[in-house]
Amino acid sequence: MNWRLFVVGLVACSGASRPPVPPKPPAVRTLTIIGTNDLHGALIRLPLIAGYVANVRAARAADGGAVLLLDGGDLFQGTLESNLGEGADVIKAYNAMGYAASAIGNHEFDFGPVGPAVTAQVGEDPRGALKARIAEARFPFVVTDIAEGGAPIAWPNVKRWTIVDAAGVKVGIVGASTEQTPTTTMPANFAGLAIEPKPADAIAAAAQEARAHGAQVIVVIAHIGSACRDIHRHDDTSSCDTKDELFRVIDKLPPGLVDVFVAGHTHALVAHRIDGVAAIESLSSGRAFGRVDVQLTGDRVTGTTIFEPTLVCPLDKDNNPVPVADCHPDPYEGRPVVADTSVQAIVDAALARANERRGEKLGVTLASTMTKAYGSESAEGDWFGDLMLAARPDADLALTNGGGLRADIPGGELTYGRLFEAMPFDNKFALVRVSGKHVRRLLTSNLQRGGGILSWGGLAAKARCASGKLVTEISIKGKPLDDAATYTIVTSDFLASGGDGLFGRLHLPDGSIQMTDQVIRDAMADVLRKRGGSIDPKQIPRRLDYEGRRPVACGGKHDDEDQDAP
Repeated sequence: MNWRLFVVGLVACSGASRPPVPPKPPAVRTLTIIGTNDLHGALIRLPLIAGYVANVRAARAADGGAVLLLDGGDLFQGTLESNLGEGADVIKAYNAMGYAASAIGNHEFDFGPVGPAVTAQVGEDPRGALKARIAEARFPFVVTDIAEGGAPIAWPNVKRWTIVDAAGVKVGIVGASTEQTPTTTMPANFAGLAIEPKPADAIAAAAQEARAHGAQVIVVIAHIGSACRDIHRHDDTSSCDTKDELFRVIDKLPPGLVDVFVAGHTHALVAHRIDGVAAIESLSSGRAFGRVDVQLTGDRVTGTTIFEPTLVCPLDKDNNPVPVADCHPDPYEGRPVVADTSVQAIVDAALARANERRGEKLGVTLASTMTKAYGSESAEGDWFGDLMLAARPDADLALTNGGGLRADIPGGELTYGRLFEAMPFDNKFALVRVSGKHVRRLLTSNLQRGGGILSWGGLAAKARCASGKLVTEISIKGKPLDDAATYTIVTSDFLASGGDGLFGRLHLPDGSIQMTDQVIRDAMADVLRKRGGSIDPKQIPRRLDYEGRRPVACGGKHDDEDQDAP
């Protein structure tokens, strides 16, 4: 007998009887979602944001994960460097940064047709500028709740949902826009489109389709938001405005369908788990970004980690970022944060084109900062009302909305650029003929509602509760308001044509509204050039005298359903 072969065979037989080696557990992969929102053309901090993103991409490349950079909408409107090219430089920068997808915000419609006109003439496409920017993007825009002709919009490079491959993980991305879109952009540019009345249903249907096509993770990017005061405790939403649209939408989604929600629109902070969904929103103008890490074991999501929003540059007491030159970020993901040179080149070229106009001096010096406010009376709102009336002396009073005030104006020499930052919209004057009782209704209903306050020129009012009702004493240019008289209000074409639903509630007769070709901001600049001198914001008279805070309630319920938004 060959003993050697016998021993080898014995070893082989005994090895076959050993218990099988357990398979290796599936590797845990990390998918990092980085969300931005409401850039509003603030290109200047994008190179630094790109530097942060590069560090996260390096970390994920080292551990086998992936990064998706996503935006919650309102990319373009708001700065000279963006507006001069109708947002083209934002798209160039986003392409260089490697965005995977973007939502469509309400202000995406602001530019109207291609060219300087804000609204379309006969034969022009009222969405021409937006479609041009979308066509230039190397990433899709996604929205499932805006319809055209009874069906979801189907423009080139616009999808209800899309699937991207991220390190072998199929990620479904679903988009949506706020229910307020039709009344928070130029209404003429939204004509022919409609918002789905049940956005949660539209989002759920698109997410389920993406799941059916193999999506392992679902991320919603939507121009829909809320606000939370405490962003440290991610599972505690007690500091959040839970009645806001973001909460209402997520509450109606099927449990477990959506993993991450990148929000926008309210320019606030959210970093919370809402009904099991990791939701993030990160201020506006590139001041911060949000982050969620999704952990996957095999093909299954096993956890999400929400990060506190990361400030790109420190903020001052008014939440304005320090100049980029003074911004020195701490290391992120174990690496120094270095501004991306390719993005910086795009930004520098855009700034160079805008700087000549930006630095133009208007001959006026502000003694201190001219402050804005959204929901309460402000020196800036009152001043703008006065300037509008000075530019249109054919009107009896002026009216603008809180959402149109976008930045404080620092003290010192006033430049066109500073005025532009405070009023970046290219709205034109409109003249609206109303009765005195209409003026009274506009004022009292605005005091009794939440949201943006109305700023007035030529008007002063005292409002007090009496016998359960709000009683107002109103004067126009120093004379008591006559409810039966006719007055002309100078306002913006945005409000006059239906924005915020303001004048629509009055049911004015045909012919009451006259549009003009005069850009409000430029007309105000002309007034300032002629006047010159120094202005002390503290000396600007207040217009409104009322007790407590808005919405004012006089012993009963107040109507706060009609809230305008940024």
